[in-house]
Amino acid sequence: MVTAIAIGVAVPIGLGSAVFLSEYAPKKIRKIVKPILEILAGIPTVVYGYFALTFVSPLLQVIFTEMIVFNALSAGLVMGIMIIPMVASLSEDAMMAVPKSFREGAYALGARKHEVALRIVIPSALSGIIASVILAISRAIGETMIVSIAAGSTPKLTLNPLESIQTMTGYISQISLGEVPFGSLEYQTIFSVGLTLFLMTLAINLIGQYIAKRFWRRY
Repeated sequence: MVTAIAIGVAVPIGLGSAVFLSEYAPKKIRKIVKPILEILAGIPTVVYGYFALTFVSPLLQVIFTEMIVFNALSAGLVMGIMIIPMVASLSEDAMMAVPKSFREGAYALGARKHEVALRIVIPSALSGIIASVILAISRAIGETMIVSIAAGSTPKLTLNPLESIQTMTGYISQISLGEVPFGSLEYQTIFSVGLTLFLMTLAINLIGQYIAKRFWRRY
């Protein structure tokens, strides 16, 4: 659920930023904006976690009065902000790789700028865009600190993003603090959860590679 919220934030904003940088922004603005986006990727995840806990959650509590401090929604929103640079940067690189002749041919046929971006550039760069989204999903699934700080540690199976939850990575970080006896059932579950995360990430990457190869084009 947290990953779905993060992708719902990162993909529209990241893809929109990539379209702006590749099709609309002048070179001077692109040289300024793109490094700023990439700086967001270098911020420690602990900072994002406390930002979600101390700033985002209180704002959301104004809208959702029944929300508690630790919740899945604020963790997902901030995680989405964290992976925006990944989607935006990789998608923008894929769009910039589309030959200019494609754009010039579309303009010669009377297409407008937004039509060139939506109907020519994005379909031509689809394999790179899909790859960026898959990487963002894998990054979100494996994130630990944001969900450990902001989502809480309540082992509850729920679809309500306003409640406190515990993700698989959050569970691993909690059990790995050293308070669980070696060889106990709780200790062994660390490896089970880790294996589950590995298999999930592997499946997502295999699906992403299949889709990317299906839409891959050489220019």
